[in-house]
Amino acid sequence: MNQMLLNYSYLQILDFLTTIAFLVNGVKEANPLVRYALAAGPSPIGGLIAVKIAAVLLGLYCWRMGRQRLLGRINVLFAIVIAWNLIALIVGTVALKAL
Repeated sequence: MNQMLLNYSYLQILDFLTTIAFLVNGVKEANPLVRYALAAGPSPIGGLIAVKIAAVLLGLYCWRMGRQRLLGRINVLFAIVIAWNLIALIVGTVALKAL
């Protein structure tokens, strides 16, 4: 399997975990499609799992269709999103402890 597709899948797992961390800490999902899936699914976790399965299938489709450049750009985007999520979680946790 292509390294780019493995990276994409790994980033999807990290995004899943940071989303769970946000939900556990009472932060609302910003993405309206994911927010809908969280509400429409059998449970919020089930809805999030469905979204991530669909995302991995889209990544697999891009890889199979030779859209390596697109997959690389999406990887960069998700790496930035995950870094942002982690920074927000850290800052939020530090701010709460300071109170």
